[in-house]
Formats: sequence, structure tokens, C-alpha cells
Amino acid sequence: MQKTVAAMIACLAIALCANGRAGAEPRQWKIGHVRPSGSAVDADVHRLVERIAGATNGAISIEVYPGNRLGDYTVVQERVSVGDVEMFVGPFGSAIDKRLALAFTPFWVSTWDEAKRVYASDSLLFQQMALFLEAKNIKLIGGWPVYFGGIALTRKPAHPGNPDISKEMIIRVPPVRCFELTAKALGFTPYPITWTYAKLGLKTGMVQGILGGGAEGYLGLTETIRHYLPVKDHFEYWFVYMNLNLWNGLPEKTQTAITAAAREMETRRWQVAEAGERAGIEQLKKAGVEVIDVSAGEHAIMKAKVRKTVWPEMQKEIGDAFVQVTGGK
Repeated sequence: MQKTVAAMIACLAIALCANGRAGAEPRQWKIGHVRPSGSAVDADVHRLVERIAGATNGAISIEVYPGNRLGDYTVVQERVSVGDVEMFVGPFGSAIDKRLALAFTPFWVSTWDEAKRVYASDSLLFQQMALFLEAKNIKLIGGWPVYFGGIALTRKPAHPGNPDISKEMIIRVPPVRCFELTAKALGFTPYPITWTYAKLGLKTGMVQGILGGGAEGYLGLTETIRHYLPVKDHFEYWFVYMNLNLWNGLPEKTQTAITAAAREMETRRWQVAEAGERAGIEQLKKAGVEVIDVSAGEHAIMKAKVRKTVWPEMQKEIGDAFVQVTGGK
């Protein structure tokens, strides 16, 4: 009997030791983003995961997957929702919930000061997006401001700054309805396809331009694009987010550490993003791309037309939240 009890105690001790070691193993997470290795966002994401690892004493180890290695951002959005991928830094698609297009509202902000106010992680926009995404099992943590959007073209259209004159050009837009409506309002024929297929479309001549990115984002297309129209059609802001169930299962101390790391990354990015945008435009010029200046008057006309024609349609799709967040004017 004593031998049996001793054996049971020994087995229990072994099991407890094994469980203790298992609990000490770091959690292995994945985080993805849309740019290549070595890009600005890649460097910031690596700093983010290093800070999280340090703040959690190595309890959470995160591997970075750059350049859409986990899939197109719309695919990864789904993967995060179901818990197949833990974290991501990038935009949201609106196929599942049209209300997520709120973050892409065209001609909403025109200056970096306005962007900092509207797209801050404590803004009405951020809070509303967080509410939309909770139902998709996604937790918003922070953001990464990118640049103002523009249109890259393979040829120069007639009257590029006049939205009321047809450009007689088909351009790629993201598969988000507000981009399609904006392209039409600016005189282009929109063709909604993902970024991956857009590059192929430019090479084959299927499309003569692309909307939905900015100068830095178009640097990889300089073999095909010849002109860049910085219309500031939207502000590109990438969200830092993770699986909500995973978040809810973390200790409060860990949640605080992750949030602090994300907010620090965002604060640092706001300090350099505007200069980064200017650098991207200069790099396009050096690559032989003509940057077509848009006057303040032309921009005002574009803005007025888009707000008059596109915003009411967005309000129908998004509901009262659109007016509450944007002002609806």
C-alpha cells in the first residue's frame, strides 16, 4: 500500500513539473503586414514585437510575416477573426461588413493636422471601428498612419484636375464601393480588383491606372506607371488588430503591455509619416514618374463633388454612425 501511494505521489509530481514547464513555454504568435521586408512598417512591426516580448518577459513570442505572406489583407482579416492568425497591421476589407468602409471615407481630411485628429487611436472613428469589429471577433489595438492617397497612371489624361471631364481611362480600385464611386466622380471608369491582380492588370493594359494607394505604395509599379496625380482622395491608415478571443484570455497586465507597445509605435510613426510621404513622391520623380500638381482650387472642386455624390451613398450603407463620426457634410 505504501509503495502504491509513493508511486502515485511520484507520478503527480512528474505531471506537475511537466505542466509547469509547458506553462513556461512562450506563446508563439504570427503577425503580418502588407509591405516587403525592410520597409518602414516592417521595421516598426519588428520593434513592436520586440517590445511585447520584453514587456511580457518572453511569454509572448511573435513571428513577423511581411509582404502579404499570410495572404491578401482581406484574407488575413478573416484568418484573424477565426484565430488562425493572431495579429495583423493593415487596412480592412468591407466585403463582410460594408460599414468598415468608414475608415476609407474619401476627401474627409486634407491636411496632416486633420488626419492626426480624425485617425488618432482615441478618436470617434477608432471607437466606432472597434465596435463594428467586435462582432467579427477582432480587437483593435492601435494604428499606423501611412499617407494620403493618389492615382497612378500609365498615360496622362486630358484635364487631369477637372473631375467633370471624362478621362476615358479604366483604373483599378480596391473592391470597396466608396473607391469605385470616387473614381467615377473623378471622371475615371473603375475596375474593382485586389492589389495583387492590379499589378498584372497594369502590365497587360487591362487597366491604365490605379487608385487606392499613395506614392510610396506605387514605387513597385514604376515599370508601368508614368504619371502620379496626388489628389488626396483618402487617408491611408492601417489598423493594428488581433483576435478578440485571444485578447480576452490574456491577463490585464499583458493587455496593457500590448496596447502600450502599439500606441508607442503609432506615436513614433505620426512624427515621421508626413516626411515619409514627401520622400515617396521624390522617389517616384527619380524613377521617371511625372507628378502632376493638383491646385487648391482643383482639389476643392473634387472634394465638393465627391462629398455630394459619394457621401450620401456611404451614409446609406453605414447608417447613423457615418454622420456621427464624419459630420456628414
